[in-house]
Amino acid sequence: MQVFVLLFNARTENEGIHTIRIGEQNWVLMFEEEDDATRYALLLEAQDFPSPTIEAMEQEEIEEFCQSAGYDCQLVPKGFVPQSDADRLLMVPPETNVEETDWRPEEAPPKPIADAELERIRRQLEGLL
Repeated sequence: MQVFVLLFNARTENEGIHTIRIGEQNWVLMFEEEDDATRYALLLEAQDFPSPTIEAMEQEEIEEFCQSAGYDCQLVPKGFVPQSDADRLLMVPPETNVEETDWRPEEAPPKPIADAELERIRRQLEGLL
């Protein structure tokens, strides 16, 4: 079955999947309907989280990934409305993000080389000639 998950930096080397941390466990939400995943992504954006991409994937593939990464996963059925506190923990985006993620929204640009360092390298290269 195909499900929808939220990815950050989709299709890059720095791709990350949205998880919710409850206690010591990370949970991946697998949405049955793309519209529900989109609504959840909009809630995240409204709380100043990075903008995720909605990706369709095979449920089995996500479950295998979660098992290998030590995550739990939860299927969110079409039109799901949280009924319990436990449901709300999973379905309501957190108010804050973790301090440090396993992925970086953008790779840090390389630090510029100081003029003095460039001059030293130039002199060394000229000395080789």
